[in-house]
Amino acid sequence: MGRWALDVAFVWKAVLTLGLVLLYYCFSIGITFYNKWLTKSFHFPLFMTMLHLAVIFLFSALSRALVQCSSHRARVVLSWTDYLKRVAPTALATALDVGLSNWSFLYITVSLYTMTKSSAVLFILIFSLIFKLEELRAALVLVVLLIAGGLFMFTYKSTQFNVKGFSLVLGASFIGGIRWTLTQMLLQKAELGLQNPIDTMFHLQPLMFLGLFPLFAIFEGLHLSTSEKIFRFQDTGLLLRVLGSLFLGGILAFGLGFSEFLLVSRTSSLTLSIAGIFKEVCTLLLAAHLLGDQISLLNWLGFALCLSGISLHVALKTLHSRGEGGSRPLKGLSSSPDLELLLRSSQPEDEDNEEEDYFMAQGQQ
Repeated sequence: MGRWALDVAFVWKAVLTLGLVLLYYCFSIGITFYNKWLTKSFHFPLFMTMLHLAVIFLFSALSRALVQCSSHRARVVLSWTDYLKRVAPTALATALDVGLSNWSFLYITVSLYTMTKSSAVLFILIFSLIFKLEELRAALVLVVLLIAGGLFMFTYKSTQFNVKGFSLVLGASFIGGIRWTLTQMLLQKAELGLQNPIDTMFHLQPLMFLGLFPLFAIFEGLHLSTSEKIFRFQDTGLLLRVLGSLFLGGILAFGLGFSEFLLVSRTSSLTLSIAGIFKEVCTLLLAAHLLGDQISLLNWLGFALCLSGISLHVALKTLHSRGEGGSRPLKGLSSSPDLELLLRSSQPEDEDNEEEDYFMAQGQQ
């Protein structure tokens, strides 16, 4: 009877894990293809991003209210001094990362975006060394060389290479290195009380919106004000379809963070890291099959080399965590750009703290 119960528990856990992974894949891969699909007909990626930020803020505010009502505990609200001094740099870097990433979809394929954005872990390692969050080790140098070499091979003689789009997404990856390093430093300040992902989203989104607004005003403001799809619309049905499509992206962005949080809280961060690596492969296969992205053998070898570097980094983080006495793997980096906030150096002390020591959802894009 005991053996049967253990078998049932194992099967149930496996089914639950598979379901959570599939849910995460749906949101993560879905928002990547959604961004590419929408930018084909709606050439205002910065406005799209700003609307997504507004939707995420509304959902995070609603979630905070629901949690507060159910737990009868007040949620954290930062003072203006802490808000502008501590949160603003992270919010600005996050806004630029997300905005440039979505902007790049106007020029490059999903496969090139996926590969290039995966290199963000390279810049995170560099800035972690600069800010003394990581110690320089031979293994880290190997990780950097593998990722950099893989990126070079993937983009070398690519038939669908676009300099402008590649520069945008590479710039986003570079800024992402600053973003996630600052975010780690922000979350490690326990006195701020932003360990809960909902609270982090709630505080970041307004400053992200304001940080992205100048770029939007310069590059898209005039064109959007004269566009018949938004401000000079003549077809109400078309306007509603456009707004509905934009709102859908905000739901996907919020759902991505929610699915990641569920996967980590119900399984482990290592499961999320491994799932993120396979998600990149699935994204490239779907891009080649559905969108006709052309990927040569050299490109695939480069991608495999990059994934090897990322996998090595995940393994090193896990071993480092267990070497420090932790029973659970460290919330280290994975291959996905929306998972990079798993840059955590501290372990939760109990089951309640595990949920509050997770990350904010906005790295999704």
